[in-house]
Amino acid sequence: MNRRWTGGNRFSLLENGEEFYPKVFEAIARAEREVMLETFILYEDKVGLQLHQVLLEAARRGVQIDLTIDGWGSPSLSQEFIGSLTAAGVRFHVFDPGLRLLRRLNLFRRMHRKLVVVDGKIAFVGGINYSADHLGDFGPEAKQDYAVQAEGPIVAQIHAFMRAAIAAGHGRRHWFRRRQAVAQTPAPAPAGEAEALFVWRDNNENKRAIERQYRLAIRLAQRRVVIANAYFFPGWAFLRDLRRAARRGVQVDLILQGNPDMQIVQIAAAMLYHHLLRGGVRIYEYCARPLHGKVAVVDDEWATVGSSNLDPLSLSLNLEANVMIRDRGFNHRLRERLDYLIRHSCKQIRPEDVREPEMWRQVRSFFLFHFLRRFPSWVGWLPAHTPRLDALHDETLPEGADRLEHTTVP
Repeated sequence: MNRRWTGGNRFSLLENGEEFYPKVFEAIARAEREVMLETFILYEDKVGLQLHQVLLEAARRGVQIDLTIDGWGSPSLSQEFIGSLTAAGVRFHVFDPGLRLLRRLNLFRRMHRKLVVVDGKIAFVGGINYSADHLGDFGPEAKQDYAVQAEGPIVAQIHAFMRAAIAAGHGRRHWFRRRQAVAQTPAPAPAGEAEALFVWRDNNENKRAIERQYRLAIRLAQRRVVIANAYFFPGWAFLRDLRRAARRGVQVDLILQGNPDMQIVQIAAAMLYHHLLRGGVRIYEYCARPLHGKVAVVDDEWATVGSSNLDPLSLSLNLEANVMIRDRGFNHRLRERLDYLIRHSCKQIRPEDVREPEMWRQVRSFFLFHFLRRFPSWVGWLPAHTPRLDALHDETLPEGADRLEHTTVP
C-alpha cells in the first residue's frame, strides 16, 4: 500500500468514552453492508456488552462484520459472548491467540491498533479500547484519551489497510476470496478540507513509520509543539529533536502521566526530565486521572491521533496505527483541549523539582544515552513474525470452554 497525503477529509475530535462510544455504536447501528473493527482490549463489561449488542443486531440484518482483537489484550471473553457473535455470522479474528512464552518469544509484539470502518464511508482512529475504564463514572482510575471520526477519501486507505491485514493474517487464499468485494467498494466522496495521512507501524517495511512522521513534524516546527502521551520513553534521536526545537525558540510542551496506571511508567519518564528541562522543554504531569492519550499538535499545520505511544513497545514492537492531520480548525480544537488539561489538571515540572546527586545523574545519563541509542537495534533481535490471525467459528468452540484462551491454539 502506498502512503500519501489525501485531501477532502473531515475530522471530529472525540474525547474519552463519553464521546467516542456513542458515535461508534451509532455508526454500527446504521451500517448497511460492512463493519470492520480492530481493538487491543475488549472486555465483557458494560461497554463491551453494548458493542456486542450493536454488532449482533447488525449481523442479524445481514451486515458483514469482521472483529479483530488481540489475544493477550482481550484474554477473558466467555464462550457465550463469542459464540453468539459467530453464530450470527460475525467473523471473529484473534491476533496470536494462545500465546505461550516458552514456545514463542514475541510476547511484547501485540496488535495494539484501535480502528473501525463502517460501510467504507466512516472511520474511527484513536487510542480508546472497549472497556468501562474509559468512562468517567469508572472512578479515579478512568482514563483520559482521544480518538477521531474521519470521513472522506482517507477512509478508503484505512479500509484497504484493514482488509489487507485480515488477508495477510489468514493467507492469500482468504484474500482472493474477498478481492471482488474489495473492488466493488466505492471511494468516499470529499467531505471537508482536511489533508490526512494514515500511517501504521509493523515489523516488516514500516518499523519506524510513525516515529519518522513525529520527528519530521518536530523538525519543521516554527512556534509550538504539544505532545500528550501516556507512555513516554522514546529514543535518543527523538529527544534530540525536541531539545533542538526548544533551543531554536519553539515552545515545546509535553503532557505526561502524573497519576499513572502503572508506576513504572512515571519512573521511566522521570529519568528523562533533567535532560529535557535543561534543553528548554516544558513538562507537565497530568494528575486528574491516568492519561492514556497518544496525540500531538505542531503549530497549526500538523496533528496526530492514534494508538502509538512514544515508548519502546509502541515504537519498536507493537502493531500501531495513527492518522496525521493537516487542518487548522481541527488542530486548533485539539490544541485547545490540551491547553485545558495544562491549565486545570496538570502540575508543571520545574528544574528545581528534579533533585538528585550530580554524580548519579551523570552515571545514569551515560547508560541512558547508550540504551536509548541502541534499543531499536537490540529489539530487532526478537523474532519479527508474520502477524497471524485465528478465526473463531461457533462450531469451533468446544463444549465447556468458557474463556478465550481455551478456544484457540497457537
